[in-house]
Amino acid sequence: MKRCLCLGALCLITALSPAPAHSFCGFYVATGDAKLFNKSSQVVLSRDGDRTVLTMGSDFKGEPSEFALVVPVPTVLERDQIHVGDPKIVEHLDAYSAPRLVEYFDADPCMMAKYEAMTRNVAPAAGVLEDAVSRAKALGVTIEASYTVGEYDILILSAKQSNGLETWLNENHYRVPPGASRVLGSYLKQGMKFFVAKVNLKEKAKTGFKNLRPLQMAYESPKFMLPIRLGMVNADGPQELFVYALTRDGRVETTNYRTVKIPSDAEIPEYVKEVFADFYRDMFRTAVRKEDNTAVFLEYAWDMGWCDPCASEPLSRDELRELGVFWLDESQPGANRRISGAGTMPFVTRLHLRYDAAHFPEDLVFQQTADRSNFQGRYILRHPWAGADDCSAAQEYRKSLRGRREKQATTLAALTGWNLEDIRTRMQVRGDWSTETDSVKWYQKLWKK
Repeated sequence: MKRCLCLGALCLITALSPAPAHSFCGFYVATGDAKLFNKSSQVVLSRDGDRTVLTMGSDFKGEPSEFALVVPVPTVLERDQIHVGDPKIVEHLDAYSAPRLVEYFDADPCMMAKYEAMTRNVAPAAGVLEDAVSRAKALGVTIEASYTVGEYDILILSAKQSNGLETWLNENHYRVPPGASRVLGSYLKQGMKFFVAKVNLKEKAKTGFKNLRPLQMAYESPKFMLPIRLGMVNADGPQELFVYALTRDGRVETTNYRTVKIPSDAEIPEYVKEVFADFYRDMFRTAVRKEDNTAVFLEYAWDMGWCDPCASEPLSRDELRELGVFWLDESQPGANRRISGAGTMPFVTRLHLRYDAAHFPEDLVFQQTADRSNFQGRYILRHPWAGADDCSAAQEYRKSLRGRREKQATTLAALTGWNLEDIRTRMQVRGDWSTETDSVKWYQKLWKK
């Protein structure tokens, strides 16, 4: 059965500094990337004024012959407005913007005390069969355009009535589930067209790619939105959606749903390094529940010219152009960051939502803001100093560790919903908890490794 898929570094540590939580310098060790979640879709939106380049990463798993895509679009797209993208670039953007686990190593408290004292191309399709065109006309469906782009056969459709469109899609093996007419009709009332795609097996064989590549489309429209409702008609549970917005001015947020920041900058026990994937999934699930399943979460907002810590290097200018960042100024290749005007490096916003029809009855509507303040989902491991107690500052520092560990345990429980006693037990087994003497011995052994 065919599926109808819809948009559904190491950093130098300042000498003698214990790397406090507000500092971004540290060792990046893991990320909460999109691959951690099942039923996830990735969309990149490059937006400037009314111009949008939309890149849709496919989560389709199965035979290419079973692939079918239906996406509402605001206008009839010309052939040169459709492109097949490079999945590695979407993967790079995901890695660059993913929430991250970082670790720090406390400095010698005796040295800290001394320091403080001192200082203070595409080709058209062969055509659509006449009988298909005739049948479409009888159902009130107009095939506005047809193309073959890379491994995809693409049609742009308009329609007079949703039931006629639904019938045509089903007859042509775009398996639209029962009940889709209402959603299709709402898009028709907005004057939207429909971008539909199938895999051309002969063309796919020529590409040499094992997996399907992302589809891109470029268009101009005052509507800055993403249609998600059609993808929920036949969904068998909540869907994960990652939106990466690349803009000239600043952060992107949703206007018809609350945009909230993912919990961040939390110190958690060291053993989470071994189970970070489980931690991030459960932390996100807990955050979704706390917001009554109706929020869009901001996971990253940053100027693409830099990062700290870097989970992956910023995208190159060539990669950004491939994603539709068309305002980069080639005449100034050395300018990585500019405040305004041509050549501005894009500001990247990463949004993550878990959606279903009950909690997200409307499509996502966005607005671009002038806010260029940085934010990232960041979770912190702090390894205690393991040296001798050669000064009073070291002795006081050692006494403070038990309280710090207790706070880390309670923070982890609050973020994930994990049982607090289980967390404390896990910390004991790993050696993070125990007595101060045993803890020091364990860290000294770790440090030697």
